[in-house]
Order: sequence, then C-alpha cells, then structure tokens
Amino acid sequence: MKNEELGELKTKLLKLLNREALKKGRFVLSSGKISNYYLDGRIITLTPEGAYLVANIILELIKKRKIDAIGGPTLGADPIVGAVACLSHIKKIPVKTFIVRKAAKEHGMQRQIEGPALKKGNTAILVDDVATTGKSLVEAKEVLEEIGVKVDGAIVIVDRQEGAKENLTQAGIKLESIFSIEDLDI
Repeated sequence: MKNEELGELKTKLLKLLNREALKKGRFVLSSGKISNYYLDGRIITLTPEGAYLVANIILELIKKRKIDAIGGPTLGADPIVGAVACLSHIKKIPVKTFIVRKAAKEHGMQRQIEGPALKKGNTAILVDDVATTGKSLVEAKEVLEEIGVKVDGAIVIVDRQEGAKENLTQAGIKLESIFSIEDLDI
C-alpha cells in the first residue's frame, strides 16, 4: 500500500471517529478517571466501514513485522481482531488472532486466551481501540508471558495521552497509535 492510500484510509477513519465515536459530556472511564469526553471505539470497529478501515491500517502497520498472532484484551480488541483476521485472509496474508479474557472461564476449556493456540516462543502484537492508562494492555501482556508468548508492541486506534505510553514503556511494550487525542475534535 502506498503512503497516500494509507493517508486516505486514516483521513476517512478520523472523520468517522469525530462524527460517530466522540461523545461530549461527563464520563467515568474504565481507569476510574472523570472525563469531559468519551471515545467509543466499538461504535466504529463494529461497523462495516470502520472495521475495514481499522483492519487495513493495522495490517499495513504490521506487514513487515515477524509475528505469530495479533490480539488483545476483550472487549476493545474483539471486533478489531475479527476484522484483521477476515481482511488478512482476503488479502492472502493470513494473521492468527486471539482474545485475552480478564479471567479464565470457569467452564468448558477454562481458557483465558481464546483463539488459535499460541505457544511458548510465539510473538504477538496487542491491539485495542482506545488507550488511557494502558492497564488492560499490560494485563494482557502478563497473561501472554505466563505461557511464554513475547509481546512485540501494542497498536491502538486512539491514545488519550493520559499515561498509557509511559505505563506500557515501563512494562516493556512500545505503544503505537493510529491517532492521538490531539487529532480529534475535542
């Protein structure tokens, strides 16, 4: 993909984020912080256009990396990895995907990591829709490390720039964001 094509995808995604996902008011974030805006990434990643745009951009960002899979914490990563899996198949560059639960299921296979089996020595990239403090990404990394999977960075749609980058760096994860909160119409 050419830089101008990637730029067009990002422009379309930013317009969609500003129009559909950005809400203004008083909100309590998952981090417990109070904010005068909320960015509902799933409003975008659960639409055909948003899923397509996000998956295309992420595939472009990871295409030269040596990874075994891409995934992240449920619920933000769920629609992203589904779109990436589908589009990677269509483009004939299949990427395995996974989801990390907050805790292992108490029934069935009792897994905390869902998806094609990751194994010791694999390398993965984490994804999520929005990063505030980065806590859920750090927790996902810890779960993957327990089974010997190395995390080679994290990609989010929007970094709210409220500590995620610093917290992830401290945990040994490089954060890459498609947009920062400064790019949106706050």
